[in-house]
Amino acid sequence: MKDTNEKKRIRVLVAKPGLDGHDRGAKVLVHALKEAGMEVIYTGLHNTIEQIVNVALQEDVDVVGMSIYSGAHLPLSKKLMDAMKEKGLTEQMVLVGGNIPHSDIEKLKEYGVDGVYPTGSTFEEIITFIQEGVRR
Repeated sequence: MKDTNEKKRIRVLVAKPGLDGHDRGAKVLVHALKEAGMEVIYTGLHNTIEQIVNVALQEDVDVVGMSIYSGAHLPLSKKLMDAMKEKGLTEQMVLVGGNIPHSDIEKLKEYGVDGVYPTGSTFEEIITFIQEGVRR
């Protein structure tokens, strides 16, 4: 029997939108998040924004993270934030990581993205941000 006082694990969706075929970083991040005690759903490659939002809704995740190396982070993030709002997913933390110029970070935050992690960010930074930001 499960202890009813046991904390619910943080549920994180890691997604690869569009035609971007580079997923090594996403797979390593998935492993790091699991090692930190989180439940992780990895969608694999070539997802549409609609698919990502539907998985987030079905899996009742706390965090939606997109890994983008294609350079399409601005339009994909805007579309994600609009689609999540449309589906009533307003409580989830949204993270975007990958090949993102520092000059685009403020624009992503204007869209509503909570955390932006350009290439070179550490897994510790991401894990700490999630753990501190997810309110249960």
